[in-house]
Amino acid sequence: MTLIKSISGIRGTIGGKVSDNLTPLDIVKFTAAYASIIKQAHPNAPKLVVGRDARISGPMVQSLVNATLIGMGVSVIDLDLSTTPTVAIAVPLEKAQGGIILTASHNPKQWNALKLLNEKGEFISNEVGQRVLALAEKSDFDFSEVDQLGIHIPNTSYLDIHIKEVLKLSLVDPDKIKQAQLTVVVDGVNSSGGIYIPALLEALGVKVISLFCEPTGHFPHNPEPLEEHLTELKQKVTETRAHLGIVVDPDVDRLAFICEDGSMFGEEYTLVACADYVLSKTSGSTVSNLSSTRALADVTAKHGQKYAAAAVGEVNVVQKMKDTQAVIGGEGNGGIIYPESHYGRDALVGVALFLMHLVEKKQKASELRASYPSYFMRKDKISLTADIDVDAILQTMASRYSHEKVETVDGVKIDFKDHWVHLRKSNTEPIIRIYTEATSYDLATSVADAFMAEITGLS
Repeated sequence: MTLIKSISGIRGTIGGKVSDNLTPLDIVKFTAAYASIIKQAHPNAPKLVVGRDARISGPMVQSLVNATLIGMGVSVIDLDLSTTPTVAIAVPLEKAQGGIILTASHNPKQWNALKLLNEKGEFISNEVGQRVLALAEKSDFDFSEVDQLGIHIPNTSYLDIHIKEVLKLSLVDPDKIKQAQLTVVVDGVNSSGGIYIPALLEALGVKVISLFCEPTGHFPHNPEPLEEHLTELKQKVTETRAHLGIVVDPDVDRLAFICEDGSMFGEEYTLVACADYVLSKTSGSTVSNLSSTRALADVTAKHGQKYAAAAVGEVNVVQKMKDTQAVIGGEGNGGIIYPESHYGRDALVGVALFLMHLVEKKQKASELRASYPSYFMRKDKISLTADIDVDAILQTMASRYSHEKVETVDGVKIDFKDHWVHLRKSNTEPIIRIYTEATSYDLATSVADAFMAEITGLS
């Protein structure tokens, strides 16, 4: 089964059987369920913002979503080809009651998804998400009569609007970036980022060398921005003697950099560098999820500020940021959340902050990366049989290591002096995910192997 339902939306592979894959009927059911909740809270002329990435199934899914919303009496502000952060920005600017983003993020081309936003342009809460899932399961919808149908409102102006929103941020000085005369290679993985990132860079006075920037939806490599997928980008950066390489995922909420020498800056360090810049100008706390690098806490402490960790998931990070009044936060997968802009991961904001930091430091990207604490991460998983009590195993591990610093808000995270281990269960399959970070790759590997052996022994 490749249909995965969660509180923030539904994702799956296109085609196949209803309720097993992401079929047209599933798309209509899920959209109608969310529209029902929107109409209940806002009965008078509700409207939603809809945008999509460039994947091949996007236009088909978009047509189904738009038609369903209109049939439910909800008007559609249709951004068409867009990005996740652009839709998030558009929701409050359009005074809409929510948004739907059609993207499967870093998943391969056969996947697509519907991601749901509230009236603030933030991912919906757990409570609302559970209501959507329950309504979709019952499929008890009240469609509108002909005089109460919603209206389709095309709006393709948000590329320019999003860029203007970034340029007017208080810590972004376009003239300073322009004076640096940077050359940057952009890998847009043939999706929305191939349009949005070059347009932003050109507005900042940066010379752009495009790589895979045609929004065809035919991803030229695995679209997750990890080092093993970026051979062409690394080669292009060194061949052209560019100052930097930039890569985003298909919906442009994750961001990673390649240094001028072709080395990986490291997606875990995207947030570290941006936070370092923001904290050099602004006092305040930082937040990342429990599975993100310890380097953010180190950099935050360097500036005399406080760091807090949240459960994995953007909605959890955002809530922790609000609770602690953080000035910047995000996730170690290259997701930057900068509240002065909005409470959502935004690669455009991340690019602007990173370039400001780079030009003010007057350093090469490789030199900037070398200035941060160096940690090494392993990400593993253990498959278990369905009859094994995963929660009991995690409780046992927390008890065994209670003499260390243990956090149980999201699985079990154990902090040691020179490494940490985070154990989480999957919500969709009987596995335990094991994330390990240490001061050397050998240590991270040995710790991961030891914990996997210990857990296997318990099962």
